[in-house]
Amino acid sequence: MDFKYYLPVNIVFGKGKVNDIGELTRPYGKKALIVTGRSSAIKSGLYDKVKDALSKQGIESVLFNKVSQNPLTTTALEGANEARENGCDVVVALGGGSIMDCAKGIAFMAVNDGDINDYIFNRKVSDKALPLVLVPTTCGTGSEGNCFAVLTNPETGDKKSLRCNSIVAKVSIVDPECMMTMPKKVLASVGFDALCHCMEAYTSNIAQPFTDALCTYGINHIVDSLPYLYKEESPSIELWEKLTVASTIGGMVINTAGVTLAHGMEHPASGLKDIVHGQGLAALTPSVIEATYNGKAATKFEYISKALGGKAAHECSDRVREFLKNIDLDITLSSLGITEGDIPWMSENCLKVAPANLSNTPVDIDVEKIAKIYKAAL
Repeated sequence: MDFKYYLPVNIVFGKGKVNDIGELTRPYGKKALIVTGRSSAIKSGLYDKVKDALSKQGIESVLFNKVSQNPLTTTALEGANEARENGCDVVVALGGGSIMDCAKGIAFMAVNDGDINDYIFNRKVSDKALPLVLVPTTCGTGSEGNCFAVLTNPETGDKKSLRCNSIVAKVSIVDPECMMTMPKKVLASVGFDALCHCMEAYTSNIAQPFTDALCTYGINHIVDSLPYLYKEESPSIELWEKLTVASTIGGMVINTAGVTLAHGMEHPASGLKDIVHGQGLAALTPSVIEATYNGKAATKFEYISKALGGKAAHECSDRVREFLKNIDLDITLSSLGITEGDIPWMSENCLKVAPANLSNTPVDIDVEKIAKIYKAAL
């Protein structure tokens, strides 16, 4: 046994913890760029709550609310310019994974020169960024628990992660109450993304004992909570806590053990068609499992299958499909606008943007296998 585990994130978890954001942000700056989406944080009242809490601690703020789903490298650069022009010395993100990832890109490029794509593709490196305070409002991406910022280059369609420890949050305030305004359709999508993080990190070639323990905990908590949160009109806070903590765990484990083929194949699809990430994963994951369950991680796929009500590894893909049906997410790539004519570009792009994901996958993968799986998922 030989492994390393390092994750310098400060997670503050619990109901109502967002109310402490002023005190928690104060050590890191005097003027915050608050990064949100176009409307949800404002409509829910979270933006005003956070702005007032910062103000009470003497922290000025500037709003940047131009982030969309599948955030763009150009948006991150625009936000970085806003931060510099306004003299912001800390970045506060309120929202789901898109907002948090874009905020990470903003914090990074606010203090670094050149083309962000050079850093994403490791042609340039830096360990500098403005300090980040993250408040997730969806329980899915786990960006609050890792050093990744997934961004799409609108010129090329390349969707790939900026990765460095400088964009790990100084504080991640994970408050289950902040999740409760999500529409059910969003909940299903982000919740399945969290499950995929745990399943993929668990079956990754670079999994290790610490991540395995966290992954199995996360898988069981998501299975025990997501279908009920989706179906019940007034679910308990305990169910929200289960899913929320599992989502953060999902972000933490992929920081160390990475993700595998499903994420590697989804990024070209959403980079090309701007589809919802969790929906893309729902369309791809069963077909990916069918092509990979019988490799080096067969016993782990058996565990996942049993967690979902099955008995053996070969049942895992069918059990995932049943789980997706329970949250109305049993969909295909075709229903998301992907055509057979898109497969050659996506297959080649997968090799370009996701070499680490392919390396993590517990069976050998080449472009022909990728194309075959895309076709099966149509």
